[in-house]
Amino acid sequence: MKLAVVPERCSGCKLCEVVCSMQKFGVVNPHKSSIRVMTLYPQPVIRMPIVCNQCKDPKCAESCPTGAITRSDGIVKINADECIGCGQCVISCPFGAIFTHEDISEPIKCDLCGGAPKCVEACPKEATLYIPRHIIGQPQRMKSALKYAHMKEVEYWENGEKKILRYTETEDKGTNNET
Repeated sequence: MKLAVVPERCSGCKLCEVVCSMQKFGVVNPHKSSIRVMTLYPQPVIRMPIVCNQCKDPKCAESCPTGAITRSDGIVKINADECIGCGQCVISCPFGAIFTHEDISEPIKCDLCGGAPKCVEACPKEATLYIPRHIIGQPQRMKSALKYAHMKEVEYWENGEKKILRYTETEDKGTNNET
C-alpha cells in the first residue's frame, strides 16, 4: 500500500495537518505534522499536500551519518535513539517531506500511522489516498487516454514517409445545414 496525493482535489483546509499532529504528538499544531499542505500563488492557486513517499532507496537514509533511518515493511522510519538531529535527512529528501520543529530533537516524517493513515480518514476531498501500489499512476493513465481521444490528428511514419491521420469531429458544432 502507498499513500498517494491528488493535488487537484486538495481544498487547502489543512485538516490532514491537524489530525497528523494530534496522532503523533497529541497537540493541534500543524508545524508538528508529517504532512504539510503547500499553497502557491498567484494564479492558478496550487495546493499540494507534501508527504513522505516511503522510497525504496531512501536518500534520507543514505545521508544519515548514524544509520538512524531504516526501511522495514515498506515504511521508512527514524530511530529517535540513534538520531543526532543533524538535519542531513531533511536536506537530502528530494520531496521536502521531512520536517523539523524546535521542540522535537529528531526530524518529523510520515510513518503511515502504522498502516492506517489518519490524514486519509480526515480528508473531506479525498486528496490523500492509501491505495495498493499497482493503482498508482491510474489518474495519469486516464488523462493520457482522454487526451488521445480528443486529438484531431496524429503524425506518424510509415515506410520512411511522414503521414497524418485525421480524426473526424464527433461533436455537432452547428454545421448541419438542413432546412
